[in-house]
Amino acid sequence: MLQKIQPGTIFKENLQKLPSIEGVQRIDLLDGAGKVVASIENQPGKQGSLAVYQYLKQAFGKLDANAAEHGLAVFGEHTLDARNRPGAHPNIDRLLEVAAGEAPLEIEVIPAA
Repeated sequence: MLQKIQPGTIFKENLQKLPSIEGVQRIDLLDGAGKVVASIENQPGKQGSLAVYQYLKQAFGKLDANAAEHGLAVFGEHTLDARNRPGAHPNIDRLLEVAAGEAPLEIEVIPAA
């Protein structure tokens, strides 16, 4: 397991502490039945979320309530914005849901071809 970072309040600074996403095509999130419920592609506008979810996989192994709470801290100021504007940040909304008791999800990192 990867050692956890100590997140600060600014997402951009936290992002610099996370492992590189070079070589990652996307991340799939799977429910308990193994069905893909969401994907995060390695493309502009989603790379921050991709980095956070890859880090959560490496640090926690899966997306459970503990990982979700830590991920919310890593997203820094964006977490407050997501709480105030549901739907604006779907990858943070997912963390909020799991932290609030939704079923844990498996995180599958899909390498680039």
